[in-house]
Amino acid sequence: MPRLFALLLKEFRQMRHDRRIVFISIVAPFVQLVVFGFVLSADVTNLPLGIVDDSRTPQSRNLIEVMTHSESFRLAGYYDSTRSLGDAIAAGKIDAGLVIPYDYAKQIVLRKPTQVQILLDATNANVADIGQGYAESVVSSLSNTLGSAPATASVQLVATYVNNPGLVDSWFMVTGILGILLILNGSMISSTMMIKERSAGTLEQLLMSPASTTEIIVSKVVPIFVLLAGMAIVSMAAIHWMFGVPVHGSVTVVVLGIALCMLCGIALGMFVATLAKNALQAQLAVFFINPPLATLSGAFTPIEAMPKWLQPLTIPNPIANFAAIARGALIRGVDLSVLWPNFAWLGGITFALLIFSIVRYRRQLL
Repeated sequence: MPRLFALLLKEFRQMRHDRRIVFISIVAPFVQLVVFGFVLSADVTNLPLGIVDDSRTPQSRNLIEVMTHSESFRLAGYYDSTRSLGDAIAAGKIDAGLVIPYDYAKQIVLRKPTQVQILLDATNANVADIGQGYAESVVSSLSNTLGSAPATASVQLVATYVNNPGLVDSWFMVTGILGILLILNGSMISSTMMIKERSAGTLEQLLMSPASTTEIIVSKVVPIFVLLAGMAIVSMAAIHWMFGVPVHGSVTVVVLGIALCMLCGIALGMFVATLAKNALQAQLAVFFINPPLATLSGAFTPIEAMPKWLQPLTIPNPIANFAAIARGALIRGVDLSVLWPNFAWLGGITFALLIFSIVRYRRQLL
């Protein structure tokens, strides 16, 4: 027992000196539990709703008020025509659109059947299906509250699915998962290779070589980039041919987004490797960083369904921006004029991580 106690005391003292492992082991599961608990929910709320009100009557305003004051939808703006409403949905600015015909109030007064069209962004088929159910329940609730006007019950919703008329669930998932794989594999491979080289003691050999620091860093980035490019080519082929994801936009835009995402994953791994002292710390750090990035990316659940205090964290998220680029170019068919904010964020994060990692790595070489 005394020997065992001494060994245990030694291990606890050694663990106390390595505060990074203690921090990652205790704080990381807590943070991930909180994030997963809030984000991974089947509920879809606060869907941005655009309105085309050709009626402009008290009856139509009442319908809009009932629709937008529920937890299901929030008013995102009014549009002049159905075409501009459809363009906003294609650009990802709103998730749904309500079109009220000019004779809506007249039909209600005459107690005749009338139809109201709802446009739903079906890029995420599950959200579109749930959104249609919400809209139908709101109309049904309106008819119940106006029991003295039986014509209200004759209001019918005509759903139109935009971007994904067949409501294929896999389109939304695979485009988000590709970004997760690029970031995850890039960060793990680059951090592992750099830590392995440091452990092997080859830094001194690099210092003795005539190569400059920039040449050394480029020589480390390019092979990983080529390896990830092969994975990206195979993945894109699977996305298109196996899952049937269309290519409505520019392939060049998608390729540029993939290249930036791969560089971002490599830069993230380099950043982790410059902070970690050994392979275990690097693996724990990658495990601490990547799951929250994936959860807060909108790859599995729509960002609008997340709590409002978590949604700002998705703005600089490289996976979220790549998912927006992939879905925008492949499914929605939009170009750089719409996707440039996502490219700006993805490129900015990648550039910042690369510069920071290069500076720290150069200091380690010197």
